[in-house]
Amino acid sequence: MKKHAISILITAAALAAPIAAHAQAAPKAEAMVAVAPGAAAAGEAVQLQGKVTSIDKANRVVVVTGATGNEVVFNLGEEVRNFDQIEMGDLVTLTYAQALILELRKVDNNGIRERTDSQNVVRAEAGERPAGAIERTVRVVANVVAVNAKAGLVTLRGPNRTVELAVKDPAQLALIKVGDQVEALFTEAVAIAVTPAE
Repeated sequence: MKKHAISILITAAALAAPIAAHAQAAPKAEAMVAVAPGAAAAGEAVQLQGKVTSIDKANRVVVVTGATGNEVVFNLGEEVRNFDQIEMGDLVTLTYAQALILELRKVDNNGIRERTDSQNVVRAEAGERPAGAIERTVRVVANVVAVNAKAGLVTLRGPNRTVELAVKDPAQLALIKVGDQVEALFTEAVAIAVTPAE
């Protein structure tokens, strides 16, 4: 049996990382890809579940055991509302989702490149079952500095670095030329909920 200790202050990072994979042997995963002229999107969601097998109310520690017997230990601080409602056998469901959206945006070539980061945190209201979610979004506007149609590559210069991306669809690549700007949005979210045992 494996045990991992996780602080609630780093729940978003820790639960989205491979540690979370120990809570369930066969996580459910869904993926989607959408393409339109000048735009592309891709996303994926993974859901993991386990049951509460130990509760130390005095120290605010909960152990969740997955289907294969692996355990994850949660040290839950005062910021976790409604801790006293957690009971033995409760089902803990973790959902991790991420999406990337690229959109071709024709603008005057003023050379402005930018990056903005935002975060949204939601947690259960007093009296509700314990739950919460963290969403992080990064928006980048980058200049197209090179297009290699033969190789299917486009080079983008953002505010912090230059990257080369493979574009599989020749029709998408045909819409892009040096001097254009593209906008990319990357969003990732982690949600966790505790529901009563059935």
